[in-house]
This record gives sequence, structure tokens and C-alpha cells, in this order.
Amino acid sequence: MPLHRFVQRMAVWCFIAIVLFGADAKQPADLVITHAYVVTMDGKKEIFEDGVVVVKDGRIAAVGPANIAARYRADKTIDAAGDIVMPGMINTHTHASMTVFRGLGDDVPDRLQRFIFPLEHKLVDREIVYWGGLYGMVEMIQGGVTTIADMYYFEDEVARAARKIGMRGILGETVLNAPEPDAKEPYGGIAYAEKFIRDFRGDLLVTPAFAPHAPYTVDAEHLRIVQKKADELDVPILMHVAEMPDEVASIRKEFNKTPIEYLDGLGLLTKRMVAAHCIFASDSDIALLKARDVGVAHNMVSNIKSAKGVAPAWKMFQDGVRVGLGTDGPMSGNTLDIIGQLGYVAKVQKLANHDRNIMHAVEVVEMATMGGARALHMEDRIGSLEVGKLADLIVLDSQSTTMTPFYDVYSTLVYAASAHDVKTTIIQGRVVMENRKITTVNVDEVREHMRSLSRKISSVVAAGIQ
Repeated sequence: MPLHRFVQRMAVWCFIAIVLFGADAKQPADLVITHAYVVTMDGKKEIFEDGVVVVKDGRIAAVGPANIAARYRADKTIDAAGDIVMPGMINTHTHASMTVFRGLGDDVPDRLQRFIFPLEHKLVDREIVYWGGLYGMVEMIQGGVTTIADMYYFEDEVARAARKIGMRGILGETVLNAPEPDAKEPYGGIAYAEKFIRDFRGDLLVTPAFAPHAPYTVDAEHLRIVQKKADELDVPILMHVAEMPDEVASIRKEFNKTPIEYLDGLGLLTKRMVAAHCIFASDSDIALLKARDVGVAHNMVSNIKSAKGVAPAWKMFQDGVRVGLGTDGPMSGNTLDIIGQLGYVAKVQKLANHDRNIMHAVEVVEMATMGGARALHMEDRIGSLEVGKLADLIVLDSQSTTMTPFYDVYSTLVYAASAHDVKTTIIQGRVVMENRKITTVNVDEVREHMRSLSRKISSVVAAGIQ
């Protein structure tokens, strides 16, 4: 048979097959979410009131109106039945393992030096870090958080917990000018971090990082070392910056600079840096953060609880600084869900600026999603529901008591929603919680470990921690 006739016959048979077996011609997918109120948080802030999200190989394959569902056949389908589907929340600053100490040290003056550091040095070990971190991630997944930036000791144990539960994390090993729970010598955290970075390089979920504690706990020489090694290893730097009044005063006295100017002089202000707090950032500091492409983690609830002040987050956001939201650790902000922060972010900025018309709800939701992605320099991968991005998304119950009636999605999310409204959490296409049930770990087992640890901690605290 001549080749051209063979090709013609094959084309006819292919057409007949498509007509007769059209379902088989659908594109394969791992997951399709249908009948969703899709809040994309893309550049246009597109919303699909009866929308579809398609997931394939851990990424978003399609997002749009209801009719696109017909193009796909999926291994799993979730009928959202009108519930909100949106990008996962991004917690840009926390210390998840400190869940084991939650409720200790509240209302104590000079809490860091007199209570937290002594408590950690006496008690923190691998067991506490792993189970505390895992429990913190349970809480965050239940609250719709899909990515965290975490700083603590034994951070490889936090990474192990993240792998276990399926959490995405930028995880920083702490560096201090004193012996640490995981390093006998001052600044031993640098060597620990280097090994941690080598061990987890290329991990699909975990991005290892350096975490020099603060400008007042790490000297200039070692800050330069951290920066050099971060450049060599191509990893982020997580750090508390411009958080403490004493920090601001001492750096002004010794160097005649703000903490942000001081770090810039040392070469620390780069796109690698995620600066937590920045409560005392001046207008010129904000311009510097913008110019150096630094990410900022705004921790509203922790900051107002500490009574240190209100960070100029709205001005940073308006001026184009990469601002995301953080909870801080559970000894500071107590809870770890970002949704619980949203209303505070809006209301306190309005109060601090004496203007109810600023910090619109849509801006707060942006800070919790795309803002967090920008702060972590991951906006090409997470933060919005767009084709090609990693499938990190959540489903919220739009019929819950506080979400009904439902007029404006952004106002509802900021001023009415709670962590308990999150029904389903998906990270890199994996359903890690569905209908409030976490699928990757035994939550009862994790909670029992926490109870056991809390009994041990209570006895130590009762005996005195100095």
C-alpha cells in the first residue's frame, strides 16, 4: 500500500476513535477540583465563581471556568460544592518546634534572656524538636498553611518532620554567639548548618538555610562568614531584624546606624535575606530593603503582644517591598495559623496610621499568599493558582457560620474566616488533609507525644530553669 494511502487510513481511524471513544481522548490528571469558588491571587486577581483546578504531577495543569473539567479524566475528583479554593497560606516566620513550650513565659519581662534561652538550653533536644515541629505542622496544615520559613535548633529534625507530614519549608539552622542545644561552641551552628544544607540539598519540599539569630546575638565577623557561605552554597538566610528596642539603641550607639543599615554595610542585605519583624524600620530603611530586594516577614500578632511596636507593613507593601505574613513561634504569637493573623494585620495598620481606608482586605490576602511567596523569592513557584505553578492550595468551607452570608471573598477571609474553616489542604498535589482529617500522619499519636513532653517540661519548670 502506498505510504500516503496508509497515512490517510490511519487519520480516518483516529477520527473514528475520537468520535466513538471520546472519553479516552481526555487528558490525564491526578486531581480535579470542580464547582469551586476559585480565588487565583494571580496578577489580575481572577475569580471563577464556578471554577475548576486541575493538578498533574504536583503542578497546576489548568485553572478556569467549569467547562474545562470536561477536558480531563482524573484519578481523584473533589467536588467543592461552592467552597473557596485558593492558594495555600505562607507562614514566612515561625519556630514550629516551640509548640512544646506554648503558654510558658507569657507576661514575663525580658522573656528571651531570662526565660526562653535558659529553658531551651536546659531542655531542647532532637526529640523535642522533631515532635514539637511535627505538631506545629499539624496545626499549620489544619489552618491552611502550605509553606513555612522556620528557624530553630536541630533543624534537620524539623526537616524530617516536614518530609513526614508533607509540608513545604525554608528551614534555617540557628547561629548564635553562645553554646546552643545542638552546638557546644559559640557559632557552632554554622558548621551544623553546612552539614544540614548538604544533607537536604535538592529536596522536593525542604530548602535548607542559615539562620543567624539577630544582629545583637551574632557579631559582624560571623555574619560575614554566614553571608559568604550562603553565597557559596546558594541558600537563603533567615534572621530577626530591627525587632528589639535595645538592638536599635546599641547599634545606633556603636555604629551610628539602624540595624538595617548595619546589616547592609556587612553585605547581608541581599535577595537571600528574609528579615523577620522590622518593627523599627525607618523610611530610609524601607527604601534600602526595596533596593536590596530583601524579603520581610511581618508578624503582627506576636509584635503587638510583645508591646514593642507596630511594623510599618502597609508602607512597605505600598512601596513595593517583598512583604509576607508570619506567626512567629508559639511562645510569642501562640497560634500558628496565618488566617488568624489576617484581621489583626488590617485593623492594627488602620489604627496605627489613623486611617480606616488603608490596608484593604484584598491586600492582606495578597500578603498572606503572593506576598509570602515574594518574601521567600518563590513567587515563580507558589503563591497563586496559575498554570505551571506547584499545586499548593486549600479548600475553605464557604457555608460555615462565620462565612455566611458571603458577599466579598476578601473581606470574608480577612474579617470572618478562621483556621477551622479550612477543610482540605494540598501541597505539591498531595492531599495532606481532606475534610479536616490529616492523611499523612497519625495526629492522635503526635498529640500523645506532645502530652508526654509537656509533663517532662512542667516538672523542669516547676523545679526552676536557671
